[in-house]
Amino acid sequence: MSHKNSKIRVGISCGDPNGIGLEALADALSDERTLEDIIPVVFAPRALAEVAFERVPWSEVDDVKAGISGQINVVDLDAGAFEHQPGQATTLAGAVAMKSLESAVGHLAQTNVDVLVTAPINKDTIRQAGFAFPGHTEYLANVAGVDDVLMLLCCEGLRIGVATGHVALRDVASNLTTAGIVKKLTLMHDSLTKDFGIPSPRIAVLGLNPHAGDNGMMGDEEKRIIVPAIQQATGAGMHVMGPYAADGFFGSGAASRFDGVLAMYHDQGLAPFKALSFSRGVNFTAGLPVVRTSPDHGTGFDIAGKGEARGGSMLEAIRLACDVWKHRQTHRKLTANPLEVNPPKLEHRER
Repeated sequence: MSHKNSKIRVGISCGDPNGIGLEALADALSDERTLEDIIPVVFAPRALAEVAFERVPWSEVDDVKAGISGQINVVDLDAGAFEHQPGQATTLAGAVAMKSLESAVGHLAQTNVDVLVTAPINKDTIRQAGFAFPGHTEYLANVAGVDDVLMLLCCEGLRIGVATGHVALRDVASNLTTAGIVKKLTLMHDSLTKDFGIPSPRIAVLGLNPHAGDNGMMGDEEKRIIVPAIQQATGAGMHVMGPYAADGFFGSGAASRFDGVLAMYHDQGLAPFKALSFSRGVNFTAGLPVVRTSPDHGTGFDIAGKGEARGGSMLEAIRLACDVWKHRQTHRKLTANPLEVNPPKLEHRER
C-alpha cells in the first residue's frame, strides 16, 4: 500500500487484553518523534485503549486508511461482555485477542496496512475461545497458504531460528528430518537475503545432542540427519556450517561470526537468545508473503496494570517490521526484470 516517500502503516493486534501488550505499546510510542515516523493502527476495544493510552496521543478511526501519523489510531472492536481484568486469564480475553488478530490480518491481506506487529497472546485462553493453532506463527502460515515458515528471533546482529518450533521436548528427535532441516535453512537463507539485505549470509547449525553427539557417543542424529542436511544446503550454494555444540556456542562468541543460527528445538535457541537480548529481542516470521513481527516477551500477567511494562521489545518489533518492509521493496526492485513487458517493435528501414 505504501508508496515512495510515504509512511509505513503498521497494523498492531492487541494480544491478550488482560496482559501488557498495549501498555508496552504505549511505552514504546511515548516519544512523539517515534509516532511521526509511522502510522500505527491498533485493533482493540475502545475501553482498553482508553486505559492503556492515557498518556499518549490517540484517537478512534472508523476507516483504517484514515489513520495518520503523530498519534495511535484505534480501530474499535466489539468486545461484547468483555471486562478488563489485568493479570487474569479468561476465555473472554482470549476471544478479544483472537478477534483483534483476525481483524488485523484481514486488513493486512487487503493491504490496508503494510506490516503486522502482534502483541503477546495467552495460548490457553485463546485456544478456549476457539483458536485452533499453537501460536501466531502457525496461524499466519495457514492464512497465507504456505507450507512452512521459520520463527526467527532477532536482536541487532543475532538471528536465531528453530528447526522444530512449538514441539514437546520428548518429540523433538522424532520430528527432525534431513529434508525438514534443509527447508528451514533455505527459509533462513532466503530471508536473510531478501528481508535483511545480506547478499551472501553465513549460517551456523547447532547439534541436537550434548557436544553435538561427540562423534556418535551421545546420539547419532548429527551423523544421520543434521550433517547430510548441511551437505545438501552447501551443495545448493548456501554458506552453512556445523553442527556446533550448543552449550558453548553463544558463550564463546561464535555466534557473532554468523548472520543466522539454526537451533534444533525451541529452548535450545530461545533460552540463550532471551538471556542475551531480553527486552530488546523481536520474533520475526520468515517465509510469509507479508511482514510480521512480535516482541519476544509474553503477556506479563504478573505486572499487568501496575505501570511496570516497558516497551523496548515492542519498539524494536515495530522498527524491524518497517526495516524488513523496506528491504523487500529494495530487493523487489533489484531483482525485477529490467526489460519492458511490451518492448517497442523495431522497424527495418532501408537506407
